[in-house]
Amino acid sequence: MTSQRTRERMITSLMEKGISNWAVLDVMRTTPRHIFLDEALAHRAYEDTALPIGYGQTISQPYVVARMTEAALGRRRPEDGPLARVLEVGTGCGYQTAVIAQLAERVCTVERIQPLLAKARKNLSLLNFRNIRSKHDDGSLGWPEQGPFDAIIAAAAPQHVPAELLQQLADGGRLVIPVGGERGTQQLQLIERQGDHFNTQTLETVHFVPLYIGQVQHT
Repeated sequence: MTSQRTRERMITSLMEKGISNWAVLDVMRTTPRHIFLDEALAHRAYEDTALPIGYGQTISQPYVVARMTEAALGRRRPEDGPLARVLEVGTGCGYQTAVIAQLAERVCTVERIQPLLAKARKNLSLLNFRNIRSKHDDGSLGWPEQGPFDAIIAAAAPQHVPAELLQQLADGGRLVIPVGGERGTQQLQLIERQGDHFNTQTLETVHFVPLYIGQVQHT
């Protein structure tokens, strides 16, 4: 079991590292990260670290989840309401999905590893979300039938930003994505669409699993 004290320590750590959006902090405080982990690792759920979830994948460090969510929201104020539609590339165990689903009207999430998607769906069902759609597919292709998206969050790093994701951004939309090689570090980029122009800002150095383009895993 996890205590409220361990969650508050996580929130304090996030604030010390620069997370300042209160909506993001509130969601991070109340989302039960431990249910997204295997029982053997649940006691470490509120440590600010990435942890394995099987199939060579990890649940992202809470700071990185908060940072990407904050960047996706941008300068939105509480009175602006939730994002209308968000795409997540790489469902993983569903933790980032759960966080952003509380800040958006609809989340569409894509995962290439079928057993991992099944696990994520089971995890998310425990929290009774009704605004999440998920599918098993190549995440680099996005989900064009559901777009355009006000925000896109990618939880895996391509060598280069897929053109399909840029095309599915709404005008004024924000893409948050790690970019770089399979080994070493990547750069977390924030790309904002203004008409036919895309403005790119590098936020910080991160470590993510690679985004395998054109690959879908069934077992």
